[in-house]
Order: sequence, then C-alpha cells, then structure tokens
Amino acid sequence: MKHQNRNPYFDNVKFFLIFLVVVGHVISPLKGQEDFLFDLYAMIYIFHMPAFILISGYFSKGYKKKGYLWKTFKKILIPYFIFQIFYSIFYYLNGDKALSFELFSPHWTLWFLLSLFTWNVLLYVFGKWRWLGLVIATAIGVGIGFIESVGTWMSLSRTFVFFPFFFLGFLLKKEHFEKLQQFKYSPSIGIFVLLSVFIIVVEFFPEGGIPWLFGSQSYVEMGRGYLIDAGIRLAQYVGTLVVLLAFMAIVPKKEYSFTAIGQRTMSIYLLHGIIIQLIQTFISKSTLHDFANNYALLIGLSLLICIACGSYYSKKLLPI
Repeated sequence: MKHQNRNPYFDNVKFFLIFLVVVGHVISPLKGQEDFLFDLYAMIYIFHMPAFILISGYFSKGYKKKGYLWKTFKKILIPYFIFQIFYSIFYYLNGDKALSFELFSPHWTLWFLLSLFTWNVLLYVFGKWRWLGLVIATAIGVGIGFIESVGTWMSLSRTFVFFPFFFLGFLLKKEHFEKLQQFKYSPSIGIFVLLSVFIIVVEFFPEGGIPWLFGSQSYVEMGRGYLIDAGIRLAQYVGTLVVLLAFMAIVPKKEYSFTAIGQRTMSIYLLHGIIIQLIQTFISKSTLHDFANNYALLIGLSLLICIACGSYYSKKLLPI
C-alpha cells in the first residue's frame, strides 16, 4: 500500500537501520566467540545509531509547532518510563539486579529514548544558531569526554556525544538527500566505501575500540584521558559521517515489501529487546555460544524479530 505523504526512501533507510540494531544486539553476547562477529559488530556500531539519530533529527524540523513538545513527550518519554519500570522488574525477577526504580538511569537500549527527547528539547536553543550550532554541538561532544563523572545517568554522555548527528540531520534539507540519490555513482561509491571500511575494521580495529562507538563513557573511563582524545573523537565524527553517507547512498528509493516495516521502527526498538533478553535468560551461555558460527541462523533470527515486532499488530500493543 502506498503512502502519498511518505518518502519510501526514508522508510527503507529506517528498516535497514533497525535491522542492524537487532543484528547488533543478537550477536553482542557472541562476538567474543567469533572474530567475524566481532568485526561485524564493530562495523555496525560505527554508523548505525549515528545514522538513526541523523534521520531522527531530519524529521524534527517542526519543533516550533504548537504542541510539538507535548506530542514528543507522549511519543517518547511515556514509553520510556513504562519500559524502564518493566526492565527494572524483569532484571529483578531473573536475578540480575536488585529491585530499583531509577527512572533516569536507562536500562540497556532505553538510553536512545531519553536522549531523543533531550535532543528535541535542545533544538529550542541550538535551532536558532543553525550551522554555528553544529560547531558548538561538536565541540561539546568532544569536550564532554573530559568530564570524568559523565556517564549513563540521564544518558548524558551519549546525549552530547551523538547530538551533532541529530543536529546535522535537523539542518539537512530534502535536496541534500536527493542529490545523494541522484548522483549516478553514489551506489558504487557507497559499496566501495563500506567494503573498504570493513576491511580496515577486520585488519586494524582494536578490541578496546568498542567503547568509543558506544559514546557512554568519559575518556578516563576508557583508560585514556589525554588531549589527543579530542582529536580521536573528531576523527571518529568524520569517519562515522563518511560511512553513514556511504550506507545511505546504497539504500533503494522505491517502495518494497519491507518498506512498511520501516514505518514501525519504534515498535521494533522497544519490543526486540524483550525477546533478546528472554532468549538470554532461558538459554544458557554455553548453548548460545554453540550458535556463534551459524551466521545464517543469527541473521535469520534478527530478520524474524524485525518482522514480528514491526507488524501492524505489534505496533497496536504499544502506547505510542
């Protein structure tokens, strides 16, 4: 079914990104067992959340409209609080954590919701500064790493580390994406860049580099704390942007059977974590590790989760 007011390209982008989110979480507990899974995990985390965040920023241009903030609160924070309480109870019942309802220390994937709401609020300040705001946001994203106490509370570290991507998405216009799609050699260049970066990851990406991709720790917490870390994060911003654009260059523009699933990424984001946590709770680590080299099964499971959690009926279950 076609949607006249929707651009299938963006729904396709969101479908592939949410699929990568699920793949990343499925293989996360197994990446220490297989070098390929570690390399794939690193490759995914280089760009998938920054790309998601950039797209979220692009669709936040209406922040000045009446009722926008309240609508954002209902769409983002209410599900956040509901799932935060759910995970608190879930982790208590499976013996992982003591029962504690810390509403502003997000569990697992929920950091994105808390940060997403904050990014929308920050638009009321940064929005008027336009491209200067992007420079300031980037400086803050670099500088926040020098604050040792910054961390997961209120998702502060990730909020400011990833805010430049959200704000860049806010600044980008439809024409920018059209130029990327219309350039004759975009898909070829995109494939070349992605393959080249993956080869670099396979050959050179260090195991200790994963925390840099999360953006959830200060430089000191990552075992560093030197001035050169500012340069590393800047280089990371540039590299991530290149890979992000390469990915977006290869996404098809037409509507496909999976396009509709891209309209329900929030449902998938919220629900897939429950499925993965249940799997990890009821299946032993040793049994899970036996599947580490069955790549087809892992990818198939990830796709099945996306289809199930992205169905029309799954979306109806959620308060969004």
